[in-house]
Amino acid sequence: MSRSDDEFHAFVAERLDRWRRSAYLLCGDWHLADDLVSQALIKLHRSWSKARSADNVDAYAQKVLTRCWLTERGRRWRHLEQTHSDPPPRSYLPDDRVVDRLPLADLLRSLGPRQRAVLILRFYLDHSIEETAEILGVSPGTIKSQSARALQQLRIGTPR
Repeated sequence: MSRSDDEFHAFVAERLDRWRRSAYLLCGDWHLADDLVSQALIKLHRSWSKARSADNVDAYAQKVLTRCWLTERGRRWRHLEQTHSDPPPRSYLPDDRVVDRLPLADLLRSLGPRQRAVLILRFYLDHSIEETAEILGVSPGTIKSQSARALQQLRIGTPR
Protein backbone atom coordinates (compact mmCIF):
# COMPACT_ATOMS: atom_id res chain seq x y z
CA MET A 1 0.00 0.00 0.00
CA SER A 2 1.25 3.47 -0.83
CA ARG A 3 1.73 6.32 1.61
CA SER A 4 -1.28 8.05 0.04
CA ASP A 5 -3.46 4.99 0.66
CA ASP A 6 -2.25 4.81 4.25
CA GLU A 7 -3.20 8.48 4.75
CA PHE A 8 -6.61 7.88 3.21
CA HIS A 9 -7.32 4.84 5.39
CA ALA A 10 -6.26 6.67 8.55
CA PHE A 11 -8.40 9.67 7.60
CA VAL A 12 -11.44 7.48 6.98
CA ALA A 13 -10.98 5.35 10.11
CA GLU A 14 -11.09 8.43 12.33
CA ARG A 15 -14.26 9.81 10.76
CA LEU A 16 -16.34 6.88 9.56
CA ASP A 17 -18.74 6.77 12.52
CA ARG A 18 -19.34 10.52 12.35
CA TRP A 19 -20.05 10.37 8.61
CA ARG A 20 -22.43 7.48 9.13
CA ARG A 21 -24.35 9.36 11.84
CA SER A 22 -24.52 12.53 9.75
CA ALA A 23 -25.69 10.53 6.71
CA TYR A 24 -28.42 8.98 8.87
CA LEU A 25 -29.55 12.41 10.03
CA LEU A 26 -29.69 13.54 6.41
CA CYS A 27 -31.66 10.59 5.05
CA GLY A 28 -33.31 8.95 8.08
CA ASP A 29 -32.46 5.39 7.02
CA TRP A 30 -29.45 3.43 8.26
CA HIS A 31 -29.19 1.31 5.12
CA LEU A 32 -29.26 4.33 2.83
CA ALA A 33 -26.82 6.10 5.16
CA ASP A 34 -24.38 3.23 4.69
CA ASP A 35 -24.86 3.43 0.92
CA LEU A 36 -24.26 7.19 0.96
CA VAL A 37 -21.07 6.81 2.99
CA SER A 38 -19.88 4.10 0.60
CA GLN A 39 -20.55 6.31 -2.42
CA ALA A 40 -18.79 9.24 -0.75
CA LEU A 41 -15.77 7.10 0.12
CA ILE A 42 -15.43 5.92 -3.47
CA LYS A 43 -15.57 9.50 -4.75
CA LEU A 44 -13.23 10.70 -2.04
CA HIS A 45 -10.70 7.97 -2.77
CA ARG A 46 -10.76 8.77 -6.49
CA SER A 47 -9.97 12.40 -5.77
CA TRP A 48 -7.81 11.88 -2.67
CA SER A 49 -4.85 13.86 -4.02
CA LYS A 50 -7.14 16.86 -4.54
CA ALA A 51 -8.99 16.32 -1.25
CA ARG A 52 -5.92 16.09 0.94
CA SER A 53 -4.58 19.36 -0.49
CA ALA A 54 -7.82 21.21 0.32
CA ASP A 55 -7.74 23.91 3.00
CA ASN A 56 -10.20 21.90 5.10
CA VAL A 57 -10.17 18.18 4.26
CA ASP A 58 -13.06 17.47 6.65
CA ALA A 59 -15.26 20.06 4.94
CA TYR A 60 -14.28 18.65 1.55
CA ALA A 61 -15.28 15.14 2.65
CA GLN A 62 -18.56 16.37 4.14
CA LYS A 63 -19.29 18.19 0.90
CA VAL A 64 -18.86 14.94 -1.01
CA LEU A 65 -21.16 13.08 1.40
CA THR A 66 -23.82 15.80 1.39
CA ARG A 67 -23.84 16.01 -2.39
CA CYS A 68 -24.16 12.23 -2.62
CA TRP A 69 -27.29 12.53 -0.50
CA LEU A 70 -28.71 15.41 -2.54
CA THR A 71 -28.10 13.43 -5.75
CA GLU A 72 -29.67 10.31 -4.26
CA ARG A 73 -32.79 12.25 -3.25
CA GLY A 74 -33.39 13.12 -6.88
CA ARG A 75 -33.45 9.51 -8.03
CA ARG A 76 -36.99 8.43 -8.64
CA TRP A 77 -36.51 4.76 -7.79
CA ARG A 78 -35.61 5.68 -4.21
CA HIS A 79 -39.05 7.23 -3.81
CA LEU A 80 -40.85 4.10 -4.95
CA GLU A 81 -39.75 1.99 -2.00
CA GLN A 82 -39.29 3.28 1.50
CA THR A 83 -37.47 1.04 3.95
CA HIS A 84 -37.71 1.54 7.68
CA SER A 85 -35.51 -0.18 10.14
CA ASP A 86 -34.31 0.22 13.66
CA PRO A 87 -30.90 1.74 14.13
CA PRO A 88 -28.13 -0.76 14.69
CA PRO A 89 -27.46 -1.68 18.30
CA ARG A 90 -25.20 0.71 20.13
CA SER A 91 -21.73 -0.58 20.74
CA TYR A 92 -21.03 2.15 23.27
CA LEU A 93 -22.63 3.64 26.34
CA PRO A 94 -23.51 7.29 25.80
CA ASP A 95 -22.89 9.71 28.62
CA ASP A 96 -25.67 11.74 30.19
CA ARG A 97 -25.12 14.68 27.84
CA VAL A 98 -26.13 12.69 24.76
CA VAL A 99 -29.73 13.32 23.81
CA ASP A 100 -31.82 10.55 22.29
CA ARG A 101 -31.27 10.97 18.56
CA LEU A 102 -34.51 9.41 17.34
CA PRO A 103 -36.69 12.45 18.18
CA LEU A 104 -34.03 14.64 16.56
CA ALA A 105 -34.10 12.52 13.40
CA ASP A 106 -37.92 12.74 13.33
CA LEU A 107 -37.77 16.53 13.64
CA LEU A 108 -35.16 16.78 10.91
CA ARG A 109 -37.22 14.60 8.57
CA SER A 110 -40.07 17.09 8.93
CA LEU A 111 -37.93 19.69 7.14
CA GLY A 112 -37.16 19.99 3.46
CA PRO A 113 -33.86 18.48 2.28
CA ARG A 114 -31.92 21.74 1.98
CA GLN A 115 -33.03 23.02 5.38
CA ARG A 116 -32.21 19.65 6.92
CA ALA A 117 -28.75 19.70 5.36
CA VAL A 118 -28.14 23.25 6.58
CA LEU A 119 -29.07 22.42 10.17
CA ILE A 120 -27.01 19.24 10.24
CA LEU A 121 -23.96 20.90 8.74
CA ARG A 122 -24.21 24.02 10.91
CA PHE A 123 -25.29 22.69 14.28
CA TYR A 124 -24.60 18.96 14.38
CA LEU A 125 -21.31 18.98 12.48
CA ASP A 126 -20.37 22.50 13.61
CA HIS A 127 -19.39 23.91 10.22
CA SER A 128 -19.23 27.67 9.83
CA ILE A 129 -21.71 29.53 7.65
CA GLU A 130 -19.05 29.87 4.95
CA GLU A 131 -18.11 26.17 5.07
CA THR A 132 -21.76 25.15 4.91
CA ALA A 133 -22.30 27.47 1.94
CA GLU A 134 -19.31 25.94 0.18
CA ILE A 135 -20.46 22.37 0.87
CA LEU A 136 -23.95 23.05 -0.46
CA GLY A 137 -22.83 25.32 -3.28
CA VAL A 138 -24.92 28.32 -2.20
CA SER A 139 -24.25 31.77 -0.78
CA PRO A 140 -23.72 32.44 2.94
CA GLY A 141 -26.91 34.52 2.91
CA THR A 142 -28.87 31.48 1.76
CA ILE A 143 -27.42 29.48 4.66
CA LYS A 144 -28.49 32.17 7.12
CA SER A 145 -32.03 32.39 5.75
CA GLN A 146 -32.44 28.61 5.48
CA SER A 147 -31.20 28.21 9.08
CA ALA A 148 -33.61 30.84 10.35
CA ARG A 149 -36.58 29.36 8.47
CA ALA A 150 -35.79 25.80 9.51
CA LEU A 151 -35.39 26.72 13.17
CA GLN A 152 -38.61 28.72 13.06
CA GLN A 153 -40.45 25.76 11.53
CA LEU A 154 -39.14 23.48 14.24
CA ARG A 155 -40.18 25.97 16.95
CA ILE A 156 -43.75 26.34 15.71
CA GLY A 157 -44.12 22.72 14.64
CA THR A 158 -45.34 23.38 11.10
CA PRO A 159 -42.78 21.85 8.74
CA ARG A 160 -42.32 22.98 5.16
